[in-house]
Amino acid sequence: MCRNIKTLFNFDPPVTASEIEAASLQFVRKISGFTKPSKANEEAFLAAVDEVAGVATRLLRSLETNASPKNRAEEAAKANARAAARFGTPA
Repeated sequence: MCRNIKTLFNFDPPVTASEIEAASLQFVRKISGFTKPSKANEEAFLAAVDEVAGVATRLLRSLETNASPKNRAEEAAKANARAAARFGTPA
């Protein structure tokens, strides 16, 4: 599950709220063991996702770097090339 959590800092264009939310959801899923919580746990699960997203947003806003931002398209192309080398190209 955590393979879906990607680095969100220092990209051009900057990270979006939906990307932070998706990473937060994956994190809470991993640590809770639920991909979809029961009705009894749904409120706590969603509250945890919101809290993690808030902390992640504050963290990303507070970080500083002297490195130039990475290009999202270039990084995605590199990841696709690594996946193709590792798993072969899809048929």
